[in-house]
Amino acid sequence: MHSSLKEENSASLAINNRQTQNESSVLTVSCISQSDCIPLPNTHSHSTRSSTTKSANNTPKGIQPQLNFELHESDEEFDDLVGGDSDNNGELNLMDLENEEVGESGESESPFRLRSRLPECVNSDKYMMKRKFEGRVVSAGKKRRSFDIEDSMDLRRRPSSGAIVLSRKPIPSRENPPPDLQGWIETFQKWGNAERLLALDELMESCDPTQVRHVMAIIQPQFQRDFISLLPKELALYVLSFLEPKDLLRAAQTCQAWHILAEDNLLWREKCREENIDENTVFDTKIRRKSPSGFQHSPWKSLYMRQHHIEINWRTGSKKPPKVLKGHDDHVITCLEFCGHRIVSGSDDNTLKVWSAITGKCLRTLVGHTGGVWSSQMQSNVIISGSTDRTLKVWNADTGQCTHTLYGHTSTVRCMHLHENRVVSGSRDATLRMWDIDSGNCLHVLMGHVAAVRCVQYDGHRVISGAYDYMVKVWNPEQEVCLHTLQGHTNRVYSLQFDGTHIVSGSLDTSIRVWDAESGNCLHTLIGHQSLTSGMELKDNILVSGNADSTVKVWDITTGQCLQTLQGTNKHQSAVTCLQFNKKFVITSSDDGTVKIWDLKTGDFVRNLVTLESGGSGGVVWRVRTSNSKLVCAVGSRNGTEETKLLVLEFDIDQNCDNKHGTIKQLLTS
Repeated sequence: MHSSLKEENSASLAINNRQTQNESSVLTVSCISQSDCIPLPNTHSHSTRSSTTKSANNTPKGIQPQLNFELHESDEEFDDLVGGDSDNNGELNLMDLENEEVGESGESESPFRLRSRLPECVNSDKYMMKRKFEGRVVSAGKKRRSFDIEDSMDLRRRPSSGAIVLSRKPIPSRENPPPDLQGWIETFQKWGNAERLLALDELMESCDPTQVRHVMAIIQPQFQRDFISLLPKELALYVLSFLEPKDLLRAAQTCQAWHILAEDNLLWREKCREENIDENTVFDTKIRRKSPSGFQHSPWKSLYMRQHHIEINWRTGSKKPPKVLKGHDDHVITCLEFCGHRIVSGSDDNTLKVWSAITGKCLRTLVGHTGGVWSSQMQSNVIISGSTDRTLKVWNADTGQCTHTLYGHTSTVRCMHLHENRVVSGSRDATLRMWDIDSGNCLHVLMGHVAAVRCVQYDGHRVISGAYDYMVKVWNPEQEVCLHTLQGHTNRVYSLQFDGTHIVSGSLDTSIRVWDAESGNCLHTLIGHQSLTSGMELKDNILVSGNADSTVKVWDITTGQCLQTLQGTNKHQSAVTCLQFNKKFVITSSDDGTVKIWDLKTGDFVRNLVTLESGGSGGVVWRVRTSNSKLVCAVGSRNGTEETKLLVLEFDIDQNCDNKHGTIKQLLTS
């Protein structure tokens, strides 16, 4: 009976003979006797539990079969795996060890859950295996306990105690490299470039995907160099200068070094100049600012962001209602000037009015003419007006006083052009006169037209005039001689543009002609309109023309090609009365009572800026003038359906440059 008890108290282990894949990992298993076991703590009650009752198979009281595992290093070679006899073909699952008690109940209690597959070798002190196998431990009780172990381990019995020892082989590292690694590296270093490349090719073909990804993770950072931060500042800024503004904003979000470079003031000054953004306002105290950390933000960048915000408002709409400037009663506003914060309107009621573009208040009324005012010019605080009373008057806009009255014309002064301190006037008396506005003297008289002079341009050197005699003339005002008479139109000339090189004339004959100012030759005849070209504007070889046929056309005067025709379902329904344009937009007004904005490059209609309720039934927009952030419209009617007034629309809504996150987001997504 004691012999039987001793056999039952011996721990039995059955191991299935399995060959696995990873031969670098070994597991050695040893068997210990019941008497050598050290009790383990109960994982559920955190206390050692011993049985005080005698089991059905006569297990002594207080003896509970336990296993003790300890980790240690092992470098031993694999022994042959020998299969043992067991109840399940030599394989027992030692997993999910719950608290089980060995005794009459047949239950046992275990403090651990190991997952492994253990091979069994009979009468051997060392058991080895590969990555995963199953084993079975049979205790002195009648309940078998199974477990799984997934990692490579080494289990062996300590000679002194007979305890089972689990050990894991060390993972190779720089501190603990494989024995042959250094020799392999030295061999590789001795090879030439061709041998190294061949070795790398063979090595990569031998790698599995996990190892290839590891190689990529090492190689990729070697090519991810921040070359911008490594360059001298001047070169780095030169590279960044080729980026568009929205790309600069993205670059600024990359890192602190790029953020500092992308905030460079000179860099953004160039971006502003490329967009023709007015640099006179850049040093406004509202624009220059510092962050709480003391970082100096670029005032030129702030100006650029402000300008972009203004352009968004032109496209999407102003949140402020327009200012309404009522004056001139029910008379027609015949001329309109807008400069700085001043607006000047002239009317057939014989007066001019000076308005504040900021407050909308009438600052003063200029009274003195005895006939309707039909032409005007403004420069700084000087206003020039021409009237049906055959005179010109020079006014001080600050005081409202008339400083000079210029006599000489014998009929209505119908047009004029101011350049510095000289103004050239054209009259229905078929003559042109040049005046000094400081002294009020008439300097030169230009005679040669045989009908009323309708339009005039002056650049400080040459005078260009268009008249009802179908002629365009080029003058040297100092010598009072006509340099060229440009013949080609077959009807009255109503509009002129002159950029110093090209002369562009618009006529009632529906054509527009482009002339060379130096030779007088006709370069192009622009055909496309169906009626009178009532207004034109020329900038950088781009001509925009408005016509009584309700269309607007964009031309390239160097080629004579029509780039865009602003029409379609949203086109004007009546004659175009006035227009203005910049690099982005074209603003047009019409007899139909609307002001429209168009995209210059695509010709697409953007939206209506002004729509009069009386439009189509008498309401008219006579004149428009624009600045970077404002639109001024002179509106009224010929039949009393619309009150005469000025409308001022503001597009610089948010002038607080500190709050610009929304603007940056719009620029990045545009």
